[in-house]
Amino acid sequence: MILTTLFGLAAPAGSAARLTVMIFHRVLRQLDPLLPSEPDQREFEARMRAVSAWFNVLPLDEAVARLQTGALPARPLAISFDDGYADNFEVALPVLRRLGLPATFFVATGFLDGGRMWNDTVIETVRRCGRDGLDLTSLGLGRYPTASNEDKRNVIDTLLSELRYHEDAQREEFVAAIGRMAATPLPHDLMMSSGQVRTLSAVGMGIGAHTVSHPILSQLDDGRARAEIAQSKERLEYIVGAPVRLFAYPNGKPKVDYRAEHVAMVKEFGFSAAVSTAWGVARVGCDIYQIPRFTPWDRHRWKYGLRLARNLARSSYRTA
Repeated sequence: MILTTLFGLAAPAGSAARLTVMIFHRVLRQLDPLLPSEPDQREFEARMRAVSAWFNVLPLDEAVARLQTGALPARPLAISFDDGYADNFEVALPVLRRLGLPATFFVATGFLDGGRMWNDTVIETVRRCGRDGLDLTSLGLGRYPTASNEDKRNVIDTLLSELRYHEDAQREEFVAAIGRMAATPLPHDLMMSSGQVRTLSAVGMGIGAHTVSHPILSQLDDGRARAEIAQSKERLEYIVGAPVRLFAYPNGKPKVDYRAEHVAMVKEFGFSAAVSTAWGVARVGCDIYQIPRFTPWDRHRWKYGLRLARNLARSSYRTA
């Protein structure tokens, strides 16, 4: 009750509204020591029950439309997922439907139907390597101990940080070489199928574009950036048989992962709004093509709520 009152004071209805947009990536069947920041189904449901008690949860497209007209209710919030992981459909969707909560799923179309994102190739290779360590000296990436889960988590963090901002072709070469070192075959069922995306739409969930191959747009030439944005929209519209009006910038840091020219491209291709990963909340008059998103990392209910309250109080957020 106290937090609900606090959220109501920080995010009133109407022209003074502040819209919180939450961002998730995965919801696991059970906790994974190599993915410590990702909730399992039980934790996710607890978070969603808290959020539904504290906020008025709206579909993201409706929330944006009402933001523009100053017609948001008090304590407005929207839920979003990035990338298109299969557990979004298999684990998160049943929770959302049980609680009557809408969400929008931003899908990178190039990984549908058996694909795998580069970061997951790294994670799953490290998971499957033996206790003797992972020797990447031939790639100039060193040799790493992997005897414990803590060792493996450290290796994963190091490699993801090292490779994230490599030029795409070079990163793909490194990741392919790393993948060949896995002790057992890597999974091909981490991402959703086209049929699962279609079902999400059919049951009333929002579908948004997230490029084809999840590149860092600021590293691409304009032609390829345009193709990534346009082709993801076209593929998703074919799958769901309806317009796709929302877009999420991969990685999503303004001025780092995307720039003003990419915002212009998103507008050009007919999207009605787009989201970043800058922290903060959206207000009346903000750039609806750079809506901030935020999700607390705390596991305790009160700390989770207080982190959301602190984000509501942020005075500004970054734009490209």
